[in-house]
Amino acid sequence: MTDVARRTFNRRAALDRDGVATHTGAARTTVNHWHLHRARVGFPDGFTDASGAEWFWLDEITAFHAAHRAAKLAELTEIDRSGDPNELVGSGTAAKILRYSSYRNLPDGLLGRPDDIEILSDGRKRRWWYRRTVWAVADARTGRQSTGRTPGSVTGPRKPHPYADDPRLTAALHLLATARTEGRSTRGLGVELATQLGITSRTAQRLLAAAGAGEADDQAA
Repeated sequence: MTDVARRTFNRRAALDRDGVATHTGAARTTVNHWHLHRARVGFPDGFTDASGAEWFWLDEITAFHAAHRAAKLAELTEIDRSGDPNELVGSGTAAKILRYSSYRNLPDGLLGRPDDIEILSDGRKRRWWYRRTVWAVADARTGRQSTGRTPGSVTGPRKPHPYADDPRLTAALHLLATARTEGRSTRGLGVELATQLGITSRTAQRLLAAAGAGEADDQAA
């Protein structure tokens, strides 16, 4: 951290918003979102110094971030694992499996990789996924090794691409989607994915490249 991002007041460390972003690893826009909705998400109140600069106590930020990550992890792991893993489900059921209130909240990592696509009479596309695919996406969000899809299980019209049947691809897709949502650069995602999955940085970069190519193929379809 830079001197500007961190200061000490009466032997107690404090961070400005850039310091909070650096300390938590979140994008500055995410920090702004936390602050705007602090009454709901539990982000600590700040204070101002004599010059009017805004600060947040480091220990309170650390406690908030730990609780925030724990809550997110708990939310992501509480999914519906009932039913036949080989059953195809639509977006509404997929949302219920993931405990989302609406299909509009489905993650890009799932929307971009349907197992089957139905073309409706008006030209719109209806996506279908195996239950096991939805479970794999949920597992990838928590950093758990997912069983994912088995080779040959994809029935849609997509062209195969490198790592197409690799369950680690869902983790790469989710990481790319999260980075876009938070306005983060893709630089450094390879290291983050490698740490998450326990693989080499070179393999992580290949997975990210395959995930990006797969999303481009789906958008062009």
